[in-house]
Amino acid sequence: MKRRSFLKNTLATGTAVIAANAGLLTPTTVLADWNKKAFSAKTTDEALSNVFGSANAVESSDIKLKAPAIAENGAVTPVTVDASTMSGVESIAIMASKNPQPLVCEYTFGAAAVGFVSTRIKMGQTMDVIAVVKAGGKLFKAQQEVKVTIGGCGG
Repeated sequence: MKRRSFLKNTLATGTAVIAANAGLLTPTTVLADWNKKAFSAKTTDEALSNVFGSANAVESSDIKLKAPAIAENGAVTPVTVDASTMSGVESIAIMASKNPQPLVCEYTFGAAAVGFVSTRIKMGQTMDVIAVVKAGGKLFKAQQEVKVTIGGCGG
């Protein structure tokens, strides 16, 4: 049985190496698309334009942005965005206005998905956290100030 296992594993490894060398197993085909311009933007408006094509977002009470009023550690600030009452949510972006690169994350949803995101973000100082929701082809936003006592981005 050991000989059969050895031969089977050797054959599987050899096949994987040949496929990788032939270019059939390239990581670029399985990695998510990276919006480099948006994530390297230096201002919130520039980041919004690179993500959504426009920086004109309207304040909306349908977006429930939950973040702590005082974050004891800016390296792990919990943020929740709930846009489940809005219909046709296409994507949600979270921004930290004074971070060196304000766009923290961007999520794209399928047609049947509920617009809800919960994550932890890194903040270097006291600033506004902005949630931008694209629903029905329009941009909506909600923002909240978070006071940071211990910086997470080089602070």
